[in-house]
Amino acid sequence: MPGHRCHSGAQHRVVEKADPKVSGPDVAADSGVSGERRASRLHHVEIWVRDLADARATLGWLFEELGYVAGEPWACGVSYRGTDEYIVLEAGPDVLAEPHRRRAPGVNHLAFVAGDAIRVDELTTLALDRGFKLLFAKDHPFAGGPDHYAAYLEDATRFEIELVADGFDSAAELIPGVEPTAENCPAT
Repeated sequence: MPGHRCHSGAQHRVVEKADPKVSGPDVAADSGVSGERRASRLHHVEIWVRDLADARATLGWLFEELGYVAGEPWACGVSYRGTDEYIVLEAGPDVLAEPHRRRAPGVNHLAFVAGDAIRVDELTTLALDRGFKLLFAKDHPFAGGPDHYAAYLEDATRFEIELVADGFDSAAELIPGVEPTAENCPAT
């Protein structure tokens, strides 16, 4: 069947072409990358979840807020299209009944450019209302250092998403009530 393939014992819908209307990062003109086929670019990420409905309500919601477009769901999954890549949430029969452990070897978290610092704050507030937990709250929003404005969020399954402010420069951008200090910037 076109657009489908069996993957780890479950149907996996493959996104053949991203929606060009979705905003997202592009290759810089001076990157040396040319042509229609670009090597070394992320193609897709597949996140295995135990409860697809819960994952769609949290991670899926956040992916859509970040500009990804939800594709047609299938029995055990759904894909979210970006500009050149896609993300799959899948709850197939091969998913183990074990909790996610982001500190175990493997992927620790996914990080997304979320817009400016104000948009990071808006998304953080909305995510907290949807059950996400703010990690490194004492150091937020500079847990990654004084020039890295970000929110580190964890869903109920302990999957971590980092929302990064695009082009944030602490010297140039002053966020009312938030200044990078030795207390909230462990990297300093």
